[in-house]
Amino acid sequence: MQTQTGTLVADPPMAIDREAMISSFTNHIRQSDFPCVGAKSALARDTLEVYCAWSLTSAWDDIEIHDRLLQWSYAYRRDPDGLRSFAVIFQGPESLDEGDFEKALWERLQSLAHKDAWRGQDYDQAVSSDPGSPHFSLSFGGAAYFVVGMHPQASRPARRTQYPTLVFNLHDQFEQLREAGRYERMRERILDRDRELAGDINPMLSRHGESSEARQYSGRQVDEAWSCPFQDPRKSKS
Repeated sequence: MQTQTGTLVADPPMAIDREAMISSFTNHIRQSDFPCVGAKSALARDTLEVYCAWSLTSAWDDIEIHDRLLQWSYAYRRDPDGLRSFAVIFQGPESLDEGDFEKALWERLQSLAHKDAWRGQDYDQAVSSDPGSPHFSLSFGGAAYFVVGMHPQASRPARRTQYPTLVFNLHDQFEQLREAGRYERMRERILDRDRELAGDINPMLSRHGESSEARQYSGRQVDEAWSCPFQDPRKSKS
């Protein structure tokens, strides 16, 4: 298989059922009680791109995932209108508990960050690369991203998918909603729908700038002592 940048990547050691993986994920979003109206909008408008990968605990697909993130970032700069998301669905493992899923999630994100640095991509200056900062976001291809982790063992129903999944959302699109006066209305709608589905609001949710969004990525409830394992490789060299 050849990636969009021409890099040769071998097929995974086990065949993956892409059709079943995509169908399972999109059906999850289409459920009437799924709370994220932004994801529903992206799916309805065909601005949800999905890539199917082998294993969340393996670096096998990392180059291809990073290739696609670069293309996603560049395409958004050419046409920054509308909500859109890039989802990576992994065929497994399906048995990871919330702690193990969180560990694997940050291993993949760290690997992608190293590839971003290796390829000479600048960190988005609109956000912080420090995961302890309330202004933290990840950055790929010079664009900031908020990541939503979803998996079979998630305690929150909205995040409980058949396959481990990482959804990359561009930070800038939420800033555009804020500037247009639409962000708070959409946020309140999502919170109300999440309360109806789960019986309460996810205690980890907060607005950008109030606390580090890194605490929200995996979906696991963490305490104040939690420390994010991520370190941007560009920062360590400065």
